[in-house]
Amino acid sequence: MISFGEILKVAFKSLMVNKTRSFLTTLGIIIGVAAVIAAFAVGRGANKVIDDQISTLGSNFMFVHPERGSVGSYMNPRYLTISDAEAIERECSGAEAVAPVTDASVQAIYGNSNWTATVNGSTPAFSVVRSNKIRLGRDLLQSDVRAGSKVCVLGQTVADKLFDGEDPIGKIIRLRTAPFTVVGVFESKGQAMGGMDQDDFILAPITTTQRRLTRNANTGRVNSIMVKGVSMKALDYLELQITELLRERHRIRAGQQDDFNVRNISQILDARRNATQTMSFLLGSIAVISLVVGGIGIMNIMLVSVTERTREIGIRMAIGAKSSDIRLQFLIEAVTLSLLGGAIGVALGLVSAHGLAKVMQSPPIFGVGVIVLAFLFSAFVGVGFGFYPAWRASLLNPIDALKYE
Repeated sequence: MISFGEILKVAFKSLMVNKTRSFLTTLGIIIGVAAVIAAFAVGRGANKVIDDQISTLGSNFMFVHPERGSVGSYMNPRYLTISDAEAIERECSGAEAVAPVTDASVQAIYGNSNWTATVNGSTPAFSVVRSNKIRLGRDLLQSDVRAGSKVCVLGQTVADKLFDGEDPIGKIIRLRTAPFTVVGVFESKGQAMGGMDQDDFILAPITTTQRRLTRNANTGRVNSIMVKGVSMKALDYLELQITELLRERHRIRAGQQDDFNVRNISQILDARRNATQTMSFLLGSIAVISLVVGGIGIMNIMLVSVTERTREIGIRMAIGAKSSDIRLQFLIEAVTLSLLGGAIGVALGLVSAHGLAKVMQSPPIFGVGVIVLAFLFSAFVGVGFGFYPAWRASLLNPIDALKYE
């Protein structure tokens, strides 16, 4: 009986004789393994970015906006009010915090520095809903809102643009023509979806914003209402409560269109996560198909190799090689090709994942389990698709094989 070491040596020698053909045979495995690793790494990285965005935005809150497309009337207005926000806070059991918001884009000026920023006129509940934390100074107080005080809290980007490292607390900036005293600076939250800078804003009392910056004749109107739920599970019920309450307050009859729109931020981010997961699954499926196609390629090449080496097989059998030795030799060749392709595929997958991550702007997250699984799967492909050619080679009759030309 021929030793396993000799069989292994012959198998490797046969592969080295046809280097180009061996490489082309493994190409399908290389692409498949690389695609599996890259797809799952980029997919996990994208989901991590989404999870980070959820944590910075605040995961369990919703926006209520006026529905601009509805037909308004005196009895059915197309705007929201501070009293709507107060009613939501008072009557909706699933609400933890409610913040009415009036927005204004203004030129902020301090000394020789100026910066165009969005002023969010709101209440202290704004920071609760958006999970904003104070880095310097203090947040808005309810007394600031009641008194219409000309105070503001800066996002980090605005603080950097206007003060350039100088302590802004107690300094007076001009928003349009009105002087506002800076009482605080929020901690940086970075970018959100679409590259939006979450630190490029100024928070001021809603009463002051409406009187000094928007100059709205009806100071009760707001651009939106932000509502934070007591938990993620409470959001769906809270959305139903808000809808029923506002329909009643706005006197919207059954069958009539709402004059407002409730958008659950968690649902939006979940939809994006699901889309990313679906894309990763599709890419992974394509990668698995590539592995199978690579396996078929190995089987075809090995069948061709059996035909080309018929005389060699006959000679080996004539000098004492058994059918099991021949079968083992071709199986070793098939598995070697698969493992070689798997190793190259792993390296290519790691490089490809970093390249794709730059395009998708999300760092890849590699899972050891996925890498090991893809590599082992390539070995199983070699065994699975290499068995038939090996089996055919082992069935050759030595006399017929020696006569083969």
